[in-house]
Amino acid sequence: MLELDAQNALAYLRQRGDVADLDLAFVEMLGWGVSNVVLRVTRPGADDLIVKQSRTQLRTKTEWISRLDRIYREIGMLRLLGPLLPPGVIPQVLFEDRENYLFAMEAFPADHVVWKQSLLEGKLDLSVADRLGSYLSAVHAQTSFRPELAAEWGDLEVFDQLRLDPFYRYLARVRPEVAAPLERLIQENQTTTCCIVLADFSPKNILLAGDRLALVDFETGHYGDPAFDLGFFLSHLLLKAVRDASQFDAFAELTRHFWQYYRAGLAGVEQYAEFSAAELFRRTQGHLAGCMWARIDGKSPVDYLTVETTRQQVRDVARSLLESPATTWDETLTRLMGG
Repeated sequence: MLELDAQNALAYLRQRGDVADLDLAFVEMLGWGVSNVVLRVTRPGADDLIVKQSRTQLRTKTEWISRLDRIYREIGMLRLLGPLLPPGVIPQVLFEDRENYLFAMEAFPADHVVWKQSLLEGKLDLSVADRLGSYLSAVHAQTSFRPELAAEWGDLEVFDQLRLDPFYRYLARVRPEVAAPLERLIQENQTTTCCIVLADFSPKNILLAGDRLALVDFETGHYGDPAFDLGFFLSHLLLKAVRDASQFDAFAELTRHFWQYYRAGLAGVEQYAEFSAAELFRRTQGHLAGCMWARIDGKSPVDYLTVETTRQQVRDVARSLLESPATTWDETLTRLMGG
């Protein structure tokens, strides 16, 4: 496999021959995530593009391995999700090179901001949460109970390598006091399969440019339990709320907006047990707790919670949710505030 970097990417693209306007182009490496190399190719006078390539060893202190062909899943997910959401939300694939485990896609405007950074700066736009709730429910509802998608996307190995094992199993090993509820969480997740799950629906993968919004990173996509997406996404918002207690109420309102728009988008599937309000909320509580705690003591801890008292606060709340789930979202928020 030819491993691309900022120095050899242009030579590779020129050799391919299907990308024009490279005479004045330049390449820079982007800092998206820990699992891939992501390069932005800027072409003066033409649209930019993104080249993304898998790596087996993820960029973490603790060894974290995943199979290279997960990049094929991302290519397929991009093509599946594009028609389900408004134009421009999902980048279009420009070409793929399976021999070298890479692909190219449309680039979002260079002056975009990553929603994670906006949140850390205290810029909380409720309309973004509204759209994200609508987009996630659209994916879940439109792909629910479709046998052909279950057959195509039912392989959970990459999801296990990138989420269940480094989050829940690793946490169970370093925190054996919650091994039992985490094992139950894994078992239930593996047997609840009803729709496409993104499994990386995170503020770091949400790009904003003016009124435009784009979603990126889909290598963990699979057919599974929508509660994982909810718990994973909400864990990121609540961890940031804990980081800045002065903004807690604003973050809480952001999560309420997300829930409101997500639930509104499930009309037509709520009659199924997996999507009923009470049952989906119950399962979400487990994934919320597991994901929050994993970002403290798992293989890929967040980089913005460094005060030990705050980290312990997250552990305590996560354990309480694992052992005795909240029954309402406001109860969840109250526990997190220490009420």
